[in-house]
Amino acid sequence: MLRPLFIHLSHAPWARQFITRFVFARRAASRFIAGETPEDAIRVIRGLNAKGISASVDHLGENVLSESDATRAADDYLTILDQICASGVKSHASVKLTQLGLDLGESVCLNNMRRILSRARDCGTFVRVDMEGSDYTERTLTVVRTLKHDYGFDNVGAVIQSYLYRSEKDVRELAEEGVRVRLCKGAYSEPPDRAFPKKKDVDGNYVKLTRILLEAVSAKPANGNGLYPAIATHDEKMIRAAKSYAVEKKAPREAFEFQMLHGIRRDLQESLVREGYNVRVYVPYGSEWYPYVMRRLAERPANLWFILSNIFR
Repeated sequence: MLRPLFIHLSHAPWARQFITRFVFARRAASRFIAGETPEDAIRVIRGLNAKGISASVDHLGENVLSESDATRAADDYLTILDQICASGVKSHASVKLTQLGLDLGESVCLNNMRRILSRARDCGTFVRVDMEGSDYTERTLTVVRTLKHDYGFDNVGAVIQSYLYRSEKDVRELAEEGVRVRLCKGAYSEPPDRAFPKKKDVDGNYVKLTRILLEAVSAKPANGNGLYPAIATHDEKMIRAAKSYAVEKKAPREAFEFQMLHGIRRDLQESLVREGYNVRVYVPYGSEWYPYVMRRLAERPANLWFILSNIFR
């Protein structure tokens, strides 16, 4: 019941204007957001690195309305990449293509992505292209493929959402092409003709796609095919399934990683590190935190009660 509400609120201008006025809302957001500046993000990443956890930093924003805003967003990514490089922290970057001008035309987006990927390559790091709503799925994968195959960027990867019916086909094709995939469940509101409406089916597809990715890793040397899949979940059932299948297919622990979100299940993150698994945490920062936080609450409404209990202690 709460999931549709939070997804609706994430898109509602009136709700954003009302909710973001309150100090307690910013305190709630701080559970999931590193802060508003690149320096805030680097500070959080240092803390994660000290625990043996890598990061993927995201400068929050989406659906820009002008080329100048898209250029400014790309400039912000160049700034954080420079700070990653200068500080020596272990972090990738995550980007949303609508923040970089996808709605304004593929060429605008490609030009901004080429700038970001060039800087990331100079710093020896990787850029993950986040997946947004299903209206953007095909266009997003087209941009990723163009950047990898036409422009020769090996430091770019995609995200696939297990709630979409099309995702098995996408995962198989991307694995065959050597495109690195982060697998998540999905956090947007989707119609039943595009996405599994029932959680059990989303979970079942997640396990199936995890197996496809781990099988692809075990079939070829990880460094040879460039796959290195990212299993992005806080669901311990999904994690146990991934561990079990990796053992069955003899996929070494260094050939894949688990990914989680900043502020969620820190105990599980650290436990996986102690077990010898690679763990990466998604670290968002910036002033455009409202849609991101609403989607986190939609994914797991129990986060709301956790936040409220901490705010009103």
